[in-house]
Amino acid sequence: MDKMTNDEKIRIDAKEFARLIVGTNPQREGEDDIKYIKRELKLYLESMITIDDFNDLEETRFDMAKSEQRDKILEKIMEHRY
Repeated sequence: MDKMTNDEKIRIDAKEFARLIVGTNPQREGEDDIKYIKRELKLYLESMITIDDFNDLEETRFDMAKSEQRDKILEKIMEHRY
């Protein structure tokens, strides 16, 4: 696996990521349809927001960040959303 350099940006397709998240979360046993749909919608929207936040940070901050700083920023994003 090649090591990324500071000038290589990561860009995640938010819609594709959100579809993957929703697609891997089946309806729970005994969960009614409305609750399932609401849970799926919440997962989809939160996924989109999280990836958009990540991509924005990638554009503005990650250019100069070292790999340790990248990990800290990602942790902060995830903590803020959940």
